[in-house]
Amino acid sequence: MKAVLFDMFGVIARVQSPESQAVMERTAGGERDRFWEAYWSQRTPYDRGDVAGPAYWKGVCAALGIPYDAGLVDDLIAADLASWSEVDQRSVDLLRTLAGRGITCGLLSNIPEELAVRYEASQPWLEHFSVVGFSCRIGSAKPEPAAYQWCVRELGLPPEEILFVDDRAENVRAAQELGLQGHMFTSPAELQTALSIALPTAPEDAPR
Repeated sequence: MKAVLFDMFGVIARVQSPESQAVMERTAGGERDRFWEAYWSQRTPYDRGDVAGPAYWKGVCAALGIPYDAGLVDDLIAADLASWSEVDQRSVDLLRTLAGRGITCGLLSNIPEELAVRYEASQPWLEHFSVVGFSCRIGSAKPEPAAYQWCVRELGLPPEEILFVDDRAENVRAAQELGLQGHMFTSPAELQTALSIALPTAPEDAPR
């Protein structure tokens, strides 16, 4: 294995907390389950970059039977961006360690443009990735094969030399079907243990 291809949300950045989800539910109003059904049913085109934030939320509002209101949409966009903005420092530290050892690191994330811009402006650790595959900019989202194929081309390595790390089983399976190695993420500590076995030994770590 010569490269590690990371998912972002659920691996390096945290998924939405119950508190942040509650803020979105209150902002939208209405029934909780219906809100999240509408939210996720409309999400892939938004992550893929087919539509921008206002158009995505207009579709969500229509699915919920909520009249379109620009002010409400602005509030929903702000709450949505905030809900995906918490980072797991343990994973960031692991990323820095890998980069410091000269391991090639890539990122493949399902992320809309507004959130990608937010991360680029606030998260300097993105510089450790030699390849950044934001779904909104590469025109495909996991688990679509094209998303992984784009990253493999950009990394310039055979797929079997790339380890893909994701917290969702369907995304890991899709990568494995294309010949990548796959790791189901559960915690930074568990990933560090797995990488210590899979990665070549750094010179300073070699037995004397």
